Amino acid sequence: MRHNRSPKKYYDDFIRLNQSKFGKKPVLKMGFSYVIPPVKHASAAPSGIASACSSAAGRAASKVGDVVREPLFGKRYANVKVTSNRLAGACFYVVSGHGGPDPGAIGRVGKHKLHEDEYAYDIALRLARNLMQEGAEVRILIQDAKDGIRDDSYLSNSKRETCMGGAIPLNQVARLRQRCDKINELYRKDRKKYAYCRAIFIHVDSRSRGKQTDVFFYHATKKADSKHLAQQMKDTFESKYGKHQPNRGFSGTVSGRNLYVLSHTLPTSVFVELGNIQNSFDQRRLVINSNRQALSNWLTESFLRDFRKKK
Repeated sequence: MRHNRSPKKYYDDFIRLNQSKFGKKPVLKMGFSYVIPPVKHASAAPSGIASACSSAAGRAASKVGDVVREPLFGKRYANVKVTSNRLAGACFYVVSGHGGPDPGAIGRVGKHKLHEDEYAYDIALRLARNLMQEGAEVRILIQDAKDGIRDDSYLSNSKRETCMGGAIPLNQVARLRQRCDKINELYRKDRKKYAYCRAIFIHVDSRSRGKQTDVFFYHATKKADSKHLAQQMKDTFESKYGKHQPNRGFSGTVSGRNLYVLSHTLPTSVFVELGNIQNSFDQRRLVINSNRQALSNWLTESFLRDFRKKK
């Protein structure tokens, strides 16, 4: 057994994740790096700790005081204590942009590269953890078995990310279709149990270095619930900036877009751009871990506001 994975149990997953690196036969080659499948957590959780189910339906509803274990958050943050039931009955599909063979936009701070997929993933995990603390059911679509929530300023890039265990395609349409299909597959089951289901796609924009941008929100065209959610998010961020930086102002916008993931996802969804990864001012929003946490907190509050109005 290597890397805590037995060949018998993980062989098929390993072949699937690395199929593009093999020839006619699945033979390992010198000089190539390979993706290791995420650990399958089949053993029972310690007494008093429920095992989270971020990949499929079936976990019993969390109650206030429960401790739910989600290994994707990393050792430091894996145990999640449910502190309220404000989102009980809600289900979320949290999707960080790009991943796997596609790092997305790349910015620079001195000698450091900032990869969009890594910062979007960290904020997505923080958001997912917040939502779980509020009693929600959460599906984390893009997963990295190693990274977890990171407090570093500069997040190292990898190609380990999967879409719930499935290798992420390099082709853009195939990549987007994969995550939409997975969300829709889960949603068809979840909607029988949860009256409120929402999907969020988290990205970082790339514009000219001199272009400072605020967070902006896209909703599906001709879908009122999607527009309402995007507006709730914009209003929440505007309120938070007014409180914490009263002289700054907020120029984030809400607009309808015919984006693939918004038009092909069954549950109500929203697409969030967190800033310009090329701009030095916006980069602080990403590299300072407390700012990444603040972004996830404000997104959580936005969902809370939307949920209350839809109950």
